[in-house]
Parts: sequence; structure tokens; C-alpha cells
Amino acid sequence: MATKLENLLDWLRDAHAMEQQAEQMLTAQASRLENYPKLRTRIEKHIEETRGQKQLLEEALKSLGGEASTLKDIGGKLMAFGQAVGGMAMSDEVIKGAMSGYVFENLEIATYTVLIAAAKAAGAKEVQQACEKILPQEIAMADWLREHLDELTQAFLDRSEAPGLDAKR
Repeated sequence: MATKLENLLDWLRDAHAMEQQAEQMLTAQASRLENYPKLRTRIEKHIEETRGQKQLLEEALKSLGGEASTLKDIGGKLMAFGQAVGGMAMSDEVIKGAMSGYVFENLEIATYTVLIAAAKAAGAKEVQQACEKILPQEIAMADWLREHLDELTQAFLDRSEAPGLDAKR
């Protein structure tokens, strides 16, 4: 049986590993985007947000007497590397990357919603506030991706049909 605080600490470690994974995936994706400047700009902005989120999570963990899990962080980085390598082989990398990004952002939204509830239950006000600061950033990124998937798909399809243009990235 685990206490509320033990669960909260474990979930914060998971969130930190998730943000490690997000930073690596987004950085790899942004570095390969050549023909989709709006998407690249938005991803680069979210990379900076992600770095700030990791810092907030590290502070939250410390405030509760915990620290990030090296093992979970390494696991997250390895998963991100595998996703990046797999994405590079796809002819529609930009579309699959945007779809995967949208799904991942919704996982982050669910994670921070749970963390806020757990922090409330554990009486960890600072942790709750940190997660309440992060949640709108994840919602904004998910919303941006959802709102631009149609436009991005059309741009990909147009480039895909045009001789001599690279649609993949």
C-alpha cells in the first residue's frame, strides 16, 4: 500500500521522464523540419516550455524530499530515440510526427490533470501550483496541433504531388 505522497512522488518522477522524452523527441523533430516553418517555430517554442516544465518538476520533487529517477529518465530518452529513428524512415514523417505529437500532448494533459488532483489530496500546494502552470502549456500545444493538422496535411499533400519538392520534412 502506498501513501498519497508516495504516489505523488512516483507520478512526478514519471512526469519528469515524460518531459525528458518530449524534449528529445521535439528536438529531433524540429531539427529535421525543413519545409514546414510554422510547425518548426511552434515546436521550438514548446521545447523551451518543456525545459521549463522539467525544471518545475525537479523543484516539485525536491520540495517533497524526492528527486528525478535516472532509470525512468534514461528509459524516456531511449523511447524518444527509437521514435525519432522510426520516424526518419517514413515518407510522411511530418504528418506522422504531428499526429504522434498530438497524442503525446494529450497524454501530458492527462498526466498533469492527475498530478494536480494528487497534489491537492496530498496537501502539496507548491506541487499543485507548478502542475497548474504546466497544464495550460500542454493544452495550448495540443490545441495548436489539432487546429493546424488540416493545414499541415494539405501542405504535405501539395508538396507530395509537386515534382522536385520534398514533402517528408
